[in-house]
Amino acid sequence: MAETLDVFLDGARVDSAVYDLRPDYRALLLAVDGLVPGPSDEASDALLQRAESSARQALSVQPVDQLPHVAAWREAYRAFGAKPQRTRNSVEALTRRAESGLPRVNRLTDIYNAISVLHQLPVGGEDLSRYRGAPQLIRATGTEQFDTTAAGESVVEHPEPGEVVWCDDAGVTCRRWNWRQARRTQLRDDTTSALFILDVLGAMTDEQLAAAAEELTTELRRLGPDVRVARRILSNGDRTC
Repeated sequence: MAETLDVFLDGARVDSAVYDLRPDYRALLLAVDGLVPGPSDEASDALLQRAESSARQALSVQPVDQLPHVAAWREAYRAFGAKPQRTRNSVEALTRRAESGLPRVNRLTDIYNAISVLHQLPVGGEDLSRYRGAPQLIRATGTEQFDTTAAGESVVEHPEPGEVVWCDDAGVTCRRWNWRQARRTQLRDDTTSALFILDVLGAMTDEQLAAAAEELTTELRRLGPDVRVARRILSNGDRTC
């Protein structure tokens, strides 16, 4: 139900400590239900090809680390102690891959990866049914649990104290703002409801963010006759104490 999606988003928050770090930060959240899972198709492949072409054109003019939004995210990573050359923000990582070809995973993942590269902003996609409570962006204490894999084995890690992380009531869902997602909430081949997080800094305008969200919404609506989408923007104006 659309009302359920709105209620879920109503609980989302960004802690004031994150805004203290980056007052220009905004997040646009899309909660989506009614998705029909499916493998990569002609439409998602065409979207990825557009993204690859766009990335190659941008990188023919300047290096990836000098693209405006990528450069802003590298600065944000340094601000909480991360080394951007070792742990790259998601849009930089995807843009680098786009030169030689983006992965084809399934049509849901393909869509949000393509939108990230086309509009040059980090986009996270997660399985909404696996959330425990609402999404929260905080600066970690270091005790939070992060469910991941290492050497092919399931492990629980912990973020560094002060690291910016997305989490829910059960633990960290994405480390270092938009670097690596938890295994628990990853999109799967049978995902029918999803949360998408569009992370934005001051290098991107509200109009550019709106355009990215509109294209993502349009692409998602073709993934089933009953797709429902709810939207919320979080910004410094509604910071929590």
